Amino acid sequence: MSKPPEKAGRSHETTALIAGIAAFAIWGLIPGYWKLFKTVPAPEILAHRFVWTSLFLIGTLTWQQRWPDVKAILASRRTTIFCVASGVAIASNWFFFIFAVLINRVLETSLGYFMTPLVNVLFGAVFLRERLTRLQILSVTLAIVGVLYLTIGYGHLPWIALALCTSFGLYGLLRKKSGTSAIPGLFLETVSLLPVAIAYLVLIHAEGRILSADSPWYLFVLLISTGVVTAVPLFWFGYAARYLRLTTVGFLQYLAPTGSFFLGVFVYHEPFTRGHLITFSLIWIALAIFTTEAVLRWRSRRVREIATCAIEASALD
Repeated sequence: MSKPPEKAGRSHETTALIAGIAAFAIWGLIPGYWKLFKTVPAPEILAHRFVWTSLFLIGTLTWQQRWPDVKAILASRRTTIFCVASGVAIASNWFFFIFAVLINRVLETSLGYFMTPLVNVLFGAVFLRERLTRLQILSVTLAIVGVLYLTIGYGHLPWIALALCTSFGLYGLLRKKSGTSAIPGLFLETVSLLPVAIAYLVLIHAEGRILSADSPWYLFVLLISTGVVTAVPLFWFGYAARYLRLTTVGFLQYLAPTGSFFLGVFVYHEPFTRGHLITFSLIWIALAIFTTEAVLRWRSRRVREIATCAIEASALD
């Protein structure tokens, strides 16, 4: 006996919420995973990540019988170009993140991903001609002030944070322009750079700089697992985005940098100075303003939609 539509909808929402929390929790705690690769250079990890993610996605696309979706994307030259460009953007993001974790800059990755929603707003205004509200302008300004304070007051430009939020912001922009779905899009992004990854692995193998048979066995297992670690949270995120409200997903996205923040400060004991506190506080205030404004706009839109439906229903009566 099938469930009533209302109960089925609630069931989907509950499962989607669990999937969303799991995805962002993994992304927040993933620095602990990359720490296990401390003896492997970041470029080599990145190359393996492209190889094993591509193989994992080939199996997933075959299992889900979604190769026609890939073929449809390739039929459009414009979409294919955007996929290649977004592949370069996400490759840069992955590299900076892995590199930051390996050199003990987890806290700065947290700062970068806290800044990402504000960068997305800024990119929307610059590249998509989206008009910023006054509160959005205030949020972006506070974020800029926070970065400038850390740079000028302490002589340290948080370049990793800026690289992460910029590369991920560009990735989101390019994915939006391509209009591809998650799994086929990610496959084309990774496979477009797969030849480069393989060429790099062949090169370092020829130079004797690649992992040898004498390396610990678990490193080879970890490298193979990068494909699963990359793709599975994305699957969960895609399911969550499908069944949850956008505002809920917006709140969940702060779980990832929050997890990285606690790892950096309380687990890895990275320096957290007064300058970091002021910078993070300004970013958090900016995000509070940004999120509140987004929720108010969403509620206002919902009220208008309900009012419109009520007016149309009364007109039909």
